Amino acid sequence: MTKNVKINQVTVISGKGGTGKSSIIASLAYQLKEISILADADVDAPDLYLIFDPKETEQFSYYGLKKAVIDKELCVECNECRDSCRFEAIKESLTVNDFKCEGCSMCFHVCPENAIKMVDRVSGIYMSSNTRIGKMVHARLNPGEESSGLLVAEVRKLSKKEAEKEKMKLILIDGSPGIGCPVISSLTGADLALVVTEPTLSGYHDLKRILELLKQFNIGGYVIINRFDINERISNDIEEYCKEDFPVIEKIPFNNIFTQAMIQKKTVLEMVSEDVDVIEIQRILRNISNFITSHDKIL
Repeated sequence: MTKNVKINQVTVISGKGGTGKSSIIASLAYQLKEISILADADVDAPDLYLIFDPKETEQFSYYGLKKAVIDKELCVECNECRDSCRFEAIKESLTVNDFKCEGCSMCFHVCPENAIKMVDRVSGIYMSSNTRIGKMVHARLNPGEESSGLLVAEVRKLSKKEAEKEKMKLILIDGSPGIGCPVISSLTGADLALVVTEPTLSGYHDLKRILELLKQFNIGGYVIINRFDINERISNDIEEYCKEDFPVIEKIPFNNIFTQAMIQKKTVLEMVSEDVDVIEIQRILRNISNFITSHDKIL
C-alpha cells in the first residue's frame, strides 16, 4: 500500500498591507515551483494574478450568505419584515436590497404569511489555473460581499486537491493583510507562518497584533523585515521584540527592483541585473526558500 505523502502548508502573512508580502511569496513560489502549489488567499484584493498571468482550467461558484426574497403574491404588506430588519435592507416597496441584506433570516422568521424565502446567492468565484510556475489557486469575492473567510477555506481545500493531483508536497499561501477572519482562515492547518513587516510605526504596531494571533492559535512563525534600512532603529526594535518567540530570519534592503519586477509581470528572482544590491536581494529570497524546505515542520 502506498503511503500518503504529507502536504505541508506555509502561510505568508502581514499585519498590514503594503509590506511587499505578495512580491516576496511570488519569488518563493518561483524558486519552489518544482515542489509547491501557490494559493492566493487574499480574496478581497487578489494581486498575484498580475505577476503570473494565470490561465483558468477550472472555475467554481462560491455561495456565501443567503439573501431574502419576498414573494409579492403571498405578501400582505404588514411591514413586519421591514420593521425587524436592522440592516434596513427592505425597501418601502417591500423588495430586498441585495447589497444591504446580510442573510440573517430575521425577516424570514417574523413573516406571518411565510412570504419570504432565504435563497443561495453567488458571492464570488474560486478557480484553479495554469501558470509558468505550475498550478495556482485563486479567488475573487464580489464587491460588497461578506464571508471572505469561508471563500478562503474553499481556496485552501482546492489547493490541497490540486497538490494531491500534482503530487506536490508544499502549499504556499498568500494570506490577507490584517488579523481578521480571512487571515485566520488562511492560517488554519498551517505548519509554518512567515510574517512580512516593515520598519514603520504602523508596521511595528500591526506586527505585534499578528504575532499575538499566532500565539493564540499556537502556530510557529518567523519574521522577515522588508525595506529594513528605511528606519534601522525600528528594525532593531522589531528584532529585539521578536527574538524569543518569532525570530527575524532575514532583512531585505529597500530597492526599486520590486516595483520594476511587478511592472514587467515578473518575480524579483526572474529579473536579470548586475546590480550588486539586486543580486544580494535575490540571494536573500533564495535563502528564505531554503529555510522553508529545511525547516523541521516541513521535512
